[in-house]
Amino acid sequence: MATERAHKYGDGREALLAAVVQVVAEKGLRGLTYRAVAERAGVNNTLISHHFGSRDALLNAAMEWAAARSIRISDLSATEEIDADFAAALVDFVQAEPELQLFQYEMILESRRRPELRPAAVAFYEAYIGSMEDALRKHGYADTGPLARAVFAALDGLVLQLLTVAGPEAARDAMTRVGALLAGQPLAVPSQPGQA
Repeated sequence: MATERAHKYGDGREALLAAVVQVVAEKGLRGLTYRAVAERAGVNNTLISHHFGSRDALLNAAMEWAAARSIRISDLSATEEIDADFAAALVDFVQAEPELQLFQYEMILESRRRPELRPAAVAFYEAYIGSMEDALRKHGYADTGPLARAVFAALDGLVLQLLTVAGPEAARDAMTRVGALLAGQPLAVPSQPGQA
């Protein structure tokens, strides 16, 4: 069964990264061993050292892989509206591959305890926020940095709730409400007194 899961993502390096994500999502970082990853990927554990060299290199690569996969699948930059259809698609995505988000939340918390992991955690958050900025710019919003961070923070928090304490319907309704609030925002930042 573990081999079947890994082959969903391919062989070799990609299967190992998918296995890391799955092991950490299931067992936390304390359960992450070369043996657990190798078993999940259906390979010999020497392959892990060959591809990554160290546990931290493996974790950093897995963080990049998980964020890229998540962004590619959810593609916030292609978002037309944060509406009921978007909310339903995001909830479906999270429910189909919850390990991607669970892994990322584990790594965010671990980066707080282990500063050497912080750059990777910051990079994947910035990638998500950048994707949201692109979506907002396409809709004519100005000064998208702070707005993108705020909207992404709301969606990120709702995904965390979906994974832990909220049902799909509550998450979808709240995401739709975020979109309704966003729709009420002015498209341009008003000029300050004394500016042309």
